[in-house]
Amino acid sequence: MSADRENQEELFGLPAGSKAGSRFQPLAERVRPRNLDEMYGQDHLIGADAPLRKFIAQGRLPSMIFWGPPGSGKTTLAEIFAHSLDFRFDSLSAVDAGVREVRKALELAASAQRMEGRQTLLFIDEIHRFNKAQQDSLLHAIEQGVVVLVGATTENPSFEVNPALMSRMQVYILEPLEKHDIEKVVRRALENDRVIAPYRVTIDDWDFLLQFAGGDARKALNAVEAALSMVDISKVPVRLSRKRLEHVLQKKLPVYDKKGESHYDIISAFIKSLRGSDPDAALFWFARMLEGGEDPKFIARRMVIFASEDIGNADPYALTLAVSVFHAVEVIGLPEARINLAQGVTYLAGAPKSNASYRAINEAQRYAGEHQDSSVPMHLRNAPTKFMKESGYGKGYKYPHDYPEHFVRERYLPEELDPVFYHPTQEGREKHIRDRLEKLWKDRY
Repeated sequence: MSADRENQEELFGLPAGSKAGSRFQPLAERVRPRNLDEMYGQDHLIGADAPLRKFIAQGRLPSMIFWGPPGSGKTTLAEIFAHSLDFRFDSLSAVDAGVREVRKALELAASAQRMEGRQTLLFIDEIHRFNKAQQDSLLHAIEQGVVVLVGATTENPSFEVNPALMSRMQVYILEPLEKHDIEKVVRRALENDRVIAPYRVTIDDWDFLLQFAGGDARKALNAVEAALSMVDISKVPVRLSRKRLEHVLQKKLPVYDKKGESHYDIISAFIKSLRGSDPDAALFWFARMLEGGEDPKFIARRMVIFASEDIGNADPYALTLAVSVFHAVEVIGLPEARINLAQGVTYLAGAPKSNASYRAINEAQRYAGEHQDSSVPMHLRNAPTKFMKESGYGKGYKYPHDYPEHFVRERYLPEELDPVFYHPTQEGREKHIRDRLEKLWKDRY
């Protein structure tokens, strides 16, 4: 065997002279953090006085769901919890596990609790892929304390995890790692990994690598490992040039990675094209997502949100259409549902736009938070009992349908408050709403 071949085998975790078919541990696994102090990013969860750090300090752990993009630390956090609290650790992937596998994991957890007095942390990756029956099989075990369940998902759990399971779990959102955090992860790997450190690897163009990673630390580490497989490591220090990185990554970088940076960039371009009333651009980005294997329900959900956020009352039918498209996607599925989606895309792009409702609820929530103690006026209160009626509840309320044009001047806000949240635009049907409100509330509009 050549010296260079021996070096390559050592670099990638294979003992020199071992068989080519031997398994080896990837760099990302070798340098996985063992405690919270070795993790970078997610300060809102693991920083000083942050909830996840407090759980470890207090020696307790609730069942929870980690929602975040790939490479943000979901699996790592679960393993750190188990190690730090001396829990038995078991893991399943919802991609290939069924009810049978879940039941077996729960039986082993119950046995460990009974025989060893040891708590089990059951980690389920991609938990949103479990169907209702699979999710329901976990409920009793959580309630009885047989396991502490930690689920990981890249999708919004409120859409994909059933309410019964959600009500028993805390949801924590993990953000894509910042570039400076990913750089720290890679530098620590280059300096401390027992296999790579002796080669004193240097990277010429950090910006290029970090841009490619797109917030995913694992992606950055895999890129470095792939690049090292194509350089001469017999000469120390080993230098990874931008040319070398480009040569490797251009071959590996997909046109559309539905779990990587392009996922967020392309959905952003899609929404902005809809908002900009450009149906051709919106169709282009929609087609890119479709060709890349994006979940059609994800696209349909974003369209439902867009219909209210960016069109609103300028065309109230847009929301009805978007919900119908979402239902069609659920019932029909691909490939035929692409036609339903295309109809929705072109309609939403061509519809008049207004974000007045979206801005109004944002302002109303802010204002309501500042006036939590404001009392409901007596004439607006409910009076289901005789005592409440005698106490003045509902007294003086004017029923609008008893008046001309089914309207009567009345105060519906607390006496001391007089805000205006909703500012209808002149676009589409919202103009008619504005005209009516200006007529009814002259002093307000």
